[in-house]
Amino acid sequence: MSQLLLGLLALAVQAPTTATEITETAAKETVGAASEAIPVAASTASEGTFLITALIVLVLPFVLAWVVAKALKVQEMFGRLAVVFFTIAIGASPFLTSLINGQNPADRFRLGIDLAGGTNLVFKVNPEGKELTNELMSRMVDAVSQRINLTGTEEVTVRQVGEGRIEVIVPGKDVQSVEEIKARIVRLGSLEFYILANESDQEIVRDGNALDKATKELFQGDELVARWLPAYEKNGVPKFLGDGISRKVELIRDVNGKKERYETEEYLVKVQDPDSQVTGKFLRSAQTDFDSNGQIIVKFNFDQTGGYNFGRLTSENSPRPGLQDRKLAIVLDRMVFSAPSINEPITGGSGQISGGRDGFTREEADQLTAVLNAGALEVPIDPKPLSEATVDPTLGADVRNRGVNATLISGLAVVIFMMIYYRFCGIIAVISLVLNLFLTVAAMVVINATFTLPGIAGIVLTIGMAVDANVLIYERMREEVAKKSSVRMAIQNGFEKAFVTIFDANITTLLTAVILFAIGTDQIKGFAVTLFLGLAISMYTVLFVGRLMFDISEKRRWLKTLSMSQLIGETKLDFLKHRVMWCGISIAVILVGLVAFVARGEKNYDIDFTGGTMVTFQTSEPQKRDDVEAILKKQFDNEFTVERLAIGSQSEEGVGSYFRLRSTEKADTKGDDTTAAEFLVRDKVMKAFAEDGSAKLRMVSMTPGDITPFEIKAGDESAEAVMLQRFNGGSTSELTFSEEVFSSTMSDMFTRALASVKDGDKPKYASPADLFSLEGVEGTETASKFQVGKFSKAVVRVTPAVSGEDLKSVLASMQQTMATTPLFDEVNTFASSVAAEMQQRAILAILVSILAISAYIWFRFQNVVFGLAAVVALVHDVLVSLGFVAMASWINGTPIGDLLLIDDFRINLPMIAAFLTLVGYSLNDTIVMFDRIRELRGKNPAITIPMVNLALNQTLGRTILTATTVFIVVFILYAFGGAGIHGFAWCLLIGCIAGTYSSIYIASPILIWALDRAKGTVKA
Repeated sequence: MSQLLLGLLALAVQAPTTATEITETAAKETVGAASEAIPVAASTASEGTFLITALIVLVLPFVLAWVVAKALKVQEMFGRLAVVFFTIAIGASPFLTSLINGQNPADRFRLGIDLAGGTNLVFKVNPEGKELTNELMSRMVDAVSQRINLTGTEEVTVRQVGEGRIEVIVPGKDVQSVEEIKARIVRLGSLEFYILANESDQEIVRDGNALDKATKELFQGDELVARWLPAYEKNGVPKFLGDGISRKVELIRDVNGKKERYETEEYLVKVQDPDSQVTGKFLRSAQTDFDSNGQIIVKFNFDQTGGYNFGRLTSENSPRPGLQDRKLAIVLDRMVFSAPSINEPITGGSGQISGGRDGFTREEADQLTAVLNAGALEVPIDPKPLSEATVDPTLGADVRNRGVNATLISGLAVVIFMMIYYRFCGIIAVISLVLNLFLTVAAMVVINATFTLPGIAGIVLTIGMAVDANVLIYERMREEVAKKSSVRMAIQNGFEKAFVTIFDANITTLLTAVILFAIGTDQIKGFAVTLFLGLAISMYTVLFVGRLMFDISEKRRWLKTLSMSQLIGETKLDFLKHRVMWCGISIAVILVGLVAFVARGEKNYDIDFTGGTMVTFQTSEPQKRDDVEAILKKQFDNEFTVERLAIGSQSEEGVGSYFRLRSTEKADTKGDDTTAAEFLVRDKVMKAFAEDGSAKLRMVSMTPGDITPFEIKAGDESAEAVMLQRFNGGSTSELTFSEEVFSSTMSDMFTRALASVKDGDKPKYASPADLFSLEGVEGTETASKFQVGKFSKAVVRVTPAVSGEDLKSVLASMQQTMATTPLFDEVNTFASSVAAEMQQRAILAILVSILAISAYIWFRFQNVVFGLAAVVALVHDVLVSLGFVAMASWINGTPIGDLLLIDDFRINLPMIAAFLTLVGYSLNDTIVMFDRIRELRGKNPAITIPMVNLALNQTLGRTILTATTVFIVVFILYAFGGAGIHGFAWCLLIGCIAGTYSSIYIASPILIWALDRAKGTVKA
């Protein structure tokens, strides 16, 4: 027992301990040997935290249990009380640990991108002839993770999805700040050293020049002796060496989502023997440093083998009398970065890489260091994500607030209902429910699960489903009281008779949660985990904790009678009398829904299942949805939908500034030119608003200050002066923005603008990114080593190589670009291949869940007919819900549609989660009825129509009460949960009604019909 308790405690405090260890390691590597005492101190603090937590978790619950048991004179219940207090302590331990460490317990919640903002990217791996084994993909995932997680403490998720795909989830980042992260992900990260061929290599040079430009490798016999490698590209501009054997070539590259041709140079390099080749695989470490001139460099160290090969390579090519000096070609990502002269053999296994004439910027050096330390990717990653979903943190915060508010409102509604209807029993139900929510949230924190918007919906749904278990027990108690049983016997029989039904009903829903987790995206997995934990924990809180509270209350004579309200008394309705009529009505509703579904065609599906692009933008002034739709229609025809998002206080009078556009727009390919879908959408949105003129998009404007000379005072040897030395004699200007912008966005924009400056027909500046610095001076994030800064005011500096007139021209170009370019708060693109796979997985999930549940019912009721009846009811509910999703488009935008909060609902992954949840909920109702039939049947081989009617009448009160509570919860979710789960809640709303109806009027008649055909055992 003690080992089990210690194991649970270790699990509870594992996350904070691990985080501490990671932080210690990062601190040790960064600060160096001088800070070795810091980890020791941190370790001591961690041990102290563990001991305090251990005392509270392992001792306090048992002390409290003993005190409470003795005070209430229920010493025989000490063990049960101890278990309850211990589980509460385990749940509180993660938050307790944070408080002891002086941390904010709220930081323990890991929020998904839909709640915190952030980006979800799916990249395709290009195997290039290699087999994509699980081992290879695992190594690729590790390499990508290291590149993104520079500090080791970032909440970043990197994992394999599908076959040959890597999903990267970066919470908390804006759409414009993720470009730097994307660049780190796709860089091959290879570091290689070659000898640059020169005129003394006559044979190699002759044969190399004879190769056609499509052939890159030169062989002598079977031996590879040389290859052509292109010049390194920095921000789209090639860095030419100025010497070496070279040739002009034309290549194709991706620029802002569009394929374009450009001219560059290739250099001939000599290839060493593979056994002595010097590559990045021998790197032991890389770090950012400064050279003697104060320039930022990247230093590297080889292991023993790499150091030996590097020394051998430089020794064999050191200066020789009468021969041209050799140059060492440094090749990054299979492009020639630089080629310094070899003046003498380099021994000791270390070296450095400089950034060229003007050196690296700090961000560039840090990025290169991170990539080199992570190691080269074994196979390339396609730089264009298959899908990309980005949510602005402001949008995420609003979604989060709405979800939390919906949870609180629905929870309060259920609390009030239960306490009024069940009185004292309702109080016990509420305590169980609160404990259920607390332990569910705590369990998600302990296992480091992600809280997502569908996850919050899962919590809300858990509230309704957990109430069902209490209703089942209390209605059983009511039946026992009607039989004149004592309070003690009513409690005992109520729990015992309801147990099987509760168990069966929850197992079926848990099966759907497992299937959802297996096939879902990050957001759907969040819903599945929440639903699974919530239902599993609810069985503990209702059956164990609830029973304990009833037993204590009865023993202490606090509960002398079981007093409850009763809206529905004893009924004797003939539910099966008109079964043919009800089945006919169901068939008619399904047929109408299917007609609507077929007529709607591809518009039934969101971009999750069709491929396409979704963006969220803002207008400068509040607008009506219909007006925005009319503006966009001129560019998008009918191949789009637009919805208004109620953000903050912008939810009044049907107007708003936030709008979400869904378009079937895909990448446009013409010959070798390909334009990414989001850029096409951006252009069309801009043109639509510019041509209409009645509304304007929100833009961020930039106001540049005066351009003044930048000079460092003579004799200034401060660290800042050394850092800025390369700008001495150049120009500077202060930039003011109307709203905060990201450093990466502005740096990229400045680089492109500077690269566009021409000297005749050629770019004037070969390496524009080396010629300026951008430093934020006002804003929420003005200086950060590991993430992009965000600022409202910044200072730009250029080196003396850039004239003041050119700087003025560049700033004017940026000002014009920002004045005509909208900022998208949310971007979501899905490639057709990913959409097709999602569609297949969704259909498979629904089919597998129905089959799994049917098999379970078959097993539990020992008759395939029960499973058949349940399946028919499930299919009925899914088809009805599907039909109502399609039919909602008929009244969307009408006064009735506005009154009912109807949107142009489209099937997406969260909606598939709703269908699967509906399957579990519908079956919950059906199983309750089946269990009562089994109980009434006893050992009687026949199931009669009166028997089924009796079962339906006896469970009618429970059915209506459960349906009412779940309906209240789901309606609040629908009305107040926000746009992110509006379609999800609509499906559950319709499904709640359909599921209750089908248990009575579909499952029961099918059961009678099937048994009559199978055995002839049905009797009237």
